[in-house]
This record gives sequence, structure tokens and C-alpha cells, in this order.
Amino acid sequence: MDERKFFSESTTTKTARLQCPFCKTTESYPLRWLVRKKKDRMPPGGDERDRARFEKVQSYMVLLDDKAVCRNLRCRKSFDISGIKTMAFLAADQRS
Repeated sequence: MDERKFFSESTTTKTARLQCPFCKTTESYPLRWLVRKKKDRMPPGGDERDRARFEKVQSYMVLLDDKAVCRNLRCRKSFDISGIKTMAFLAADQRS
């Protein structure tokens, strides 16, 4: 069974403070995240191995953006997002 069937997917936007490496200004940038929340129960059609995998999986978020554009009107250069983890596990109380 495909692991994606264990999760419900959605997208969310969270802000992060980033510094442009060119002009050194620090601003808040909205970053897009893919949120995969573990379903309450396993989808039908799985065997014992799939049940064991379902018990081990956790809800998590994956960063979708890899670049940002500087908000300084004089700079406006595109830079790589660094210093932020690209994947984050969600706590058990945030699953619902």
C-alpha cells in the first residue's frame, strides 16, 4: 500500500524572518508548507505489514518554497532560503 494513503494533505502558509544575503535586510516572508496529517484509522485493503507501517508514521510538514525574492525595492534579488528546516514533525496534539 502506498504511504500517501495514510495521510490527508493540505497546504498552509507560515511566515519566517529571513535575511537577504545581498543587501543584508531582514524581513518576514510567507513560506508555503505541505502538511501531511496522519488519518485516524488505516485505509481498507492493507495487510499486517501495512498496519505496522501505519502505526509508526507521524504527521509532518514539508517546505515547498526554496527561493524568496528580497522585499527591498533597491535589491529585489532572488535568494535561496537557508537556515530553516525543510521538514518538521507535528506534535501529537496538533493532528486533529
